[in-house]
Amino acid sequence: MADKIEKTFKFVIVGGGIAGVTCAEQLSSQIQSADVALITAGPHIKAVTNYKQVSKTLEEFDVEEQPSSVLEEKFPNLTVIHSVVKVLHAKLHSVETADGRVFGYEKLCICSGGRPKLLTQNNPYVLGIRDTDSAQEFQKQLSNAKRIVVVGNGGIALELVYEVEGCEVIWAVKDKAIGNTFFDAGAAQFLIPSLEADKPERAAPCKRPRYTTEEPAAGASQSFTADRNLRGRGSGPTEPGSALGPDWHEGIVLQGAEQVSRRVSVEYQCEVEKIFTAEELFNSPQQTLRPETVGTWPVYIQLTNGKTFGCDIVVSATGVLPNTEPFLHGNNFALADDGGLQVNDYMMTSESDVYAAGDVCTACWEHSSMWQQMRLWTQARQMGWYAGRCMAAHVLSEPIELDFCFELFSHITKFFNYKVVLLGKFNGQGLGPDQELLVRCTKGLEYVKVVLSGGRMVGAVLIGETDLEETFENLILNQMDLTPYGEELLNPNIDIEDYFD
Repeated sequence: MADKIEKTFKFVIVGGGIAGVTCAEQLSSQIQSADVALITAGPHIKAVTNYKQVSKTLEEFDVEEQPSSVLEEKFPNLTVIHSVVKVLHAKLHSVETADGRVFGYEKLCICSGGRPKLLTQNNPYVLGIRDTDSAQEFQKQLSNAKRIVVVGNGGIALELVYEVEGCEVIWAVKDKAIGNTFFDAGAAQFLIPSLEADKPERAAPCKRPRYTTEEPAAGASQSFTADRNLRGRGSGPTEPGSALGPDWHEGIVLQGAEQVSRRVSVEYQCEVEKIFTAEELFNSPQQTLRPETVGTWPVYIQLTNGKTFGCDIVVSATGVLPNTEPFLHGNNFALADDGGLQVNDYMMTSESDVYAAGDVCTACWEHSSMWQQMRLWTQARQMGWYAGRCMAAHVLSEPIELDFCFELFSHITKFFNYKVVLLGKFNGQGLGPDQELLVRCTKGLEYVKVVLSGGRMVGAVLIGETDLEETFENLILNQMDLTPYGEELLNPNIDIEDYFD
């Protein structure tokens, strides 16, 4: 193998997503004399732009798809190799690509991301949306669709059901409320009216929802109808690439075949029982649809609540699995229960000189009591940046401490056109009965939830323009005893920011 090596680099990073690109940028700038290689499948990379440090741990940024040549122009010591890693020879410190090239490394960082959990393989009517290519395919199929079924309750599902226009949407979620990954039932109830209200124009303040709905009984569906105006937003690039960034839907037209309205029906507490073709359903003993409806749709989906729906597309938005496959054969990686590569507090895997960052890895150090891993864009950037710093420190024989960003979980995003801030144990993760919740809700304007444990703030959910994120972050970090304040903590007539300044 050694005689086949084309070139040996000081650092090799695999993956052109946020974690990989951030890691490559960090290494290239920190040790400018080192040869750095970034191996990526597509011609484009995902770059962080408009980065803004909002507070000690909160950060905002945009994700922009750029030609890889932009990176090479910026960093003369960085080489971008367009190929897919086929085999890793960890003992030999080399990687082999699909086109037969072999590259050596001193230190390697695996940033290969995740792959979508598909409900079923090789079904042309079941789509998983993960990268630019799959988003373009979805846009193409959606343009002729009158009804789609979205299965899943995470970020992609939340964005899709809000953004898709001109098409009936059946939304199947396994939980009692929407957005269970991020919210409790109260926050979900606050957001639900946005599915029925007219969607505001881009960059406009969110309109006040017209009316609210009662929470449905378990297993029942909830429907909303709204007329939509057609608004073309231009087409995005069509090249395959790594995972989509936040606001990925703004670059493509998510418009169905219907011209004026759409309807969202939420099916709660159910999962997919089976997916049929029209012919399979017609011959199935479980067939309960009226005969005239069988054959109307190209695909049918049976849910565990006993309902069967025909549709044009099934969108599988049930999360991702760590994309470890190319790296495992012949190596001795320790894997976490979720299938990710185990990494320690220096982002090192169990294989010598191999690091990992982003969705492909699982943080297996002893976590801060206020932090948990979630496979989100913010953590991909933070892990990639920190992995780059660790690799450089180890080469330079310098000490390094776990970065402060792993002290407190924090995430800023946008759902249903509301700003959403999540802090610490925002859903009371792992706290059991030893927690107290304080909630303030102004319909159509803001939703504020605070999680207290032993009188101290340990988490918060902020929806809307609350301007409370920095104050609450400080209260979580300094663990001040808030018992004396009780429910006054969320009194809207008290300027809490000034009070705790």
